[in-house]
Amino acid sequence: MTTTLKVNKPNPFIPNEKVSFFAYETDVELNMKRLEASKPILITEFYHQGLSLLKELKQHLSKQLPKTSFQEQRAFRAAYRKRSNFIVMQVVNHQLVAKKSPSIGWLKKLYPDEDNFYLTFSQIQGLNSAWQWYKKGISIPVLRNKIHPYYDTYFPTRFDHLILFDNWLKRYTGPKKSAMDIGFGCGVLSLQMIQHGFQKVYGTEINPNAIIGLKEAMGETKLSRKIELDFGHLFAKWEKPTELIVFNPPWLPMSTDLGNIDEAIYYNEQLFPAFFEAAQHRLLPEGKLLFIFSNLAEITNLTKEHPVKKELAAGGKFVLEKCYQKKVKAASKKTKRNAHWRSSEVVELWVLTLAGD
Repeated sequence: MTTTLKVNKPNPFIPNEKVSFFAYETDVELNMKRLEASKPILITEFYHQGLSLLKELKQHLSKQLPKTSFQEQRAFRAAYRKRSNFIVMQVVNHQLVAKKSPSIGWLKKLYPDEDNFYLTFSQIQGLNSAWQWYKKGISIPVLRNKIHPYYDTYFPTRFDHLILFDNWLKRYTGPKKSAMDIGFGCGVLSLQMIQHGFQKVYGTEINPNAIIGLKEAMGETKLSRKIELDFGHLFAKWEKPTELIVFNPPWLPMSTDLGNIDEAIYYNEQLFPAFFEAAQHRLLPEGKLLFIFSNLAEITNLTKEHPVKKELAAGGKFVLEKCYQKKVKAASKKTKRNAHWRSSEVVELWVLTLAGD
């Protein structure tokens, strides 16, 4: 990879009108009307004032928008995202101005040349959470070491599909000279394959932060010579056929107004036809294509189409060797989202081989 990558980061907030200062004595409804009218409110005194305002916004929207169905939850989150983006804070010399604000290392790491700017409170919350994950690391059941996900890089918070993949790797007795990990994210699948004896993994990503972060994590270690990365869509520059192709795509159809990280969660309708078309030319004759998926979109009525079933029905490129399934772990009792469909959700590992002539 020779291209110099530009890191994804929150764009500073640029007010197009005078910013109102948040004050406790201000009427709640007045603040809600300001946010609804896209008028920015600046948190200047204490960080927790931003938390209080976000809480008021959630309560206000809960009275207006139901959250019973999956689609209604998405509508609520879209309204919340839009209005909360007008609650802002000031950053000076890589620190938040408001008192008792957290120290966020990303402010210096991502904005080395900027010393006075505004960010939305939601952006700051995201930066703060991402900094904690990056600094402390996250334990993944199938990996020996913690991962330290870079800002704006997707990482798994559920592990059923990783366990399903790991169990398959334990049983796999085929060649392990090379493999491809398409859209590697934080690199968990690549690391699993290396743990199970693959000599070389070629990974691709459209998110520059994922590449920057994994390269930083590997450094100059032996791992950096075993995992080679390229920035690009689907297979990017990798054209030489391999023994194993692994693809853990987004599990939900694309919505509108999504940020960069949501590209790891939502797919567009062109993704799967393009993937299968390219994959048939990148797989060795006896190789295997592993497609990791879930029935989540089907059981939440977002779509009736399953990408693998659709491809197999069309015929010509691949045949099914085996489909492994695993029921997902029950949703945490602490979750605030209505996740009754989790009792019907299964993760899937589809093993495909090239179709004969």
